Amino acid sequence: MLIVEDDEAFRSRLARAIQARGFDVAVASNLEEARARISDEAPEFAVLDLRVPGGYGLDLIASLKAADPNTRIVVLTGYGSIATAVDAVRRGATHYLTKPVETDEILAAFDQNAAGGTTTAEALRPMSLDRVEWEHINRVLVDCGGNVSEAARLLGLHRRSLQRKLAKYPRPE
Repeated sequence: MLIVEDDEAFRSRLARAIQARGFDVAVASNLEEARARISDEAPEFAVLDLRVPGGYGLDLIASLKAADPNTRIVVLTGYGSIATAVDAVRRGATHYLTKPVETDEILAAFDQNAAGGTTTAEALRPMSLDRVEWEHINRVLVDCGGNVSEAARLLGLHRRSLQRKLAKYPRPE
């Protein structure tokens, strides 16, 4: 199994937990390392973080599928959205999960027929336009390092208007 995750603590904890369940694990913290691991040996399973240094985690799906078309891929993200979930599945991901996530959830996601598991389609609940807007705003805010004034400028909003929109929904965990 290949784990591509930029958060070192989460990556090592997940690798240890998956190794304890009998898997051989290779890890990568960025796209360049991941591509090197894929060229060394095509993994049977892969866990990809959506946002990693060097680019977009979904860009690895094509490399994984070229190395082994049967590779099962689970995409993880801290800021899930319908658009990225659909993009992941179209590119060939088996499943799409939002963080925080437990090791058993990840392993169950590899098996589309797992008892009690949800399919990718069931996991994608329709969101209201307000919620989609809020998620986009929150993503811009994260990209600005939490600087509300900078995010408001990029979004073309007044700072107070942005603060009111952010207060409509709780911050993602």
